[in-house]
Amino acid sequence: MEQFLAFDLEQLPFVIIALLVAFTVHEFAHAYTAFKFGDDTAKDQGRLTLNPVHHLDPIGTIFILIAGFGWARPVPVNRRNFKNPKLAGVLVSLAGPLSNFLIAFLAFGLLYLVVGSAPVFAIQLLNMMVWLNVLLFVFNLLPFPPLDGYRIIEDLAPPRTRVKMTQYEQYGVLLFLILVITPLGDHTIRPFLTRMTNSVLAGFESIFGVFL
Repeated sequence: MEQFLAFDLEQLPFVIIALLVAFTVHEFAHAYTAFKFGDDTAKDQGRLTLNPVHHLDPIGTIFILIAGFGWARPVPVNRRNFKNPKLAGVLVSLAGPLSNFLIAFLAFGLLYLVVGSAPVFAIQLLNMMVWLNVLLFVFNLLPFPPLDGYRIIEDLAPPRTRVKMTQYEQYGVLLFLILVITPLGDHTIRPFLTRMTNSVLAGFESIFGVFL
């Protein structure tokens, strides 16, 4: 069975727990921010909740366990309900990745405090929480559809540029899938994700090294 998984079997429980928390909080952050800016769409569809059942996509979850790449159920957002669609749209898109950053930051701080005194399983879980959430933070800010980074650029772009982006979005999705799924990703997205993830972790180390 292990040969079909992207993670070692002993890592699997920690991966599953970390993913449940990361995906749920990420999607809740989108829904909550949209609700605060006047869009009830996610709330009306039961997405303004921290219940993982309402946010997980079964196929996306299986994919991340098998291929190391997956997704949760996207939160529906109707930007026409925002008083300031551009600002609100950017903040709603940014809320998801920032929630993962915050989880990683808090988990890293807790790990820094308890390392050496906590049970091994707790250390392993915190390490996985840090790593997966930093990875999701960086990954979701990539400028490819349907990721949050692309939506942020889309909201900031002038109207004529947004029209062009919409016309060619399907090709962007195809390019993104090619880069993620094929070996081409070993020379493009994956090295970038590794460098950026390590940079964020080094930043955490510097911060907590000063204060703790």
